[in-house]
Amino acid sequence: MTDRTFASPDLAGDNRRSALERKLGHYMTLTYSERDALRWLERRERRYAAGSVVLHENEETDALHVVASGWLHGSTRLPDEARQILRFYFVGDLTTTFSIAWGVSAATLTAVSDCTLYEFPRDALWRIFSEHPRLAGLFYGVAASEQVAMADRLTSVGRTDAITRIGKLLLDIRSQLRVVDGESGSTFELPLTLQDLGDAVGLTKTHVSRTLKKLEDQRLLERDGRIIRIVDVAELASRVGFEDRYGHIATDWLPDAAPR
Repeated sequence: MTDRTFASPDLAGDNRRSALERKLGHYMTLTYSERDALRWLERRERRYAAGSVVLHENEETDALHVVASGWLHGSTRLPDEARQILRFYFVGDLTTTFSIAWGVSAATLTAVSDCTLYEFPRDALWRIFSEHPRLAGLFYGVAASEQVAMADRLTSVGRTDAITRIGKLLLDIRSQLRVVDGESGSTFELPLTLQDLGDAVGLTKTHVSRTLKKLEDQRLLERDGRIIRIVDVAELASRVGFEDRYGHIATDWLPDAAPR
């Protein structure tokens, strides 16, 4: 008997899937056993209020987390006590993977908004990898895309102007959100402070504020409170040299679902 696969359902059905299913299912049609394996990871629920620290830098940990709802960021402290935000986490993301290599966290994980996480020990990930090698390959592909996206942003921080830095960051966030929410629009809620944005791209919050105003003046961006609308995605992407690292990940090197 062949292990059955499922096609992506409509948005209402998509919201009933687990967080990992919703993200990984964007890239590859998952079998029922693969879906069950991902759901097995999502059993121990933890809730955190906005501003809460989930894990401190250099803290010992044996846990990984799947984001079920909300936004988080991973950051590190610099010698002058300034903060560098390394990346943001959204629904379906696997966080604290930066602790796997050493058993201590290489960054501080903080809830940007009220969020729900599923916590599991890192050896549970090995069970998934050993029993479901296609999932292991897909996890690896997703992690590789995230590393390239981080390299893009760090290159931007060191070599480009403020409009390019902020424009790329906003496009990057929208690209990640689209993987799970399935929406094709360019409007989204941004629960980040000016300080958060600045710490992600190496600018002061005053400079961030001025840059957002310039993007509005150039009719590339509209803001209404925490709601952001990128007026012309293609134009902004061309202007700042943005490449979408999340919309597509090659899976043709992975095998088809094996018969069971």
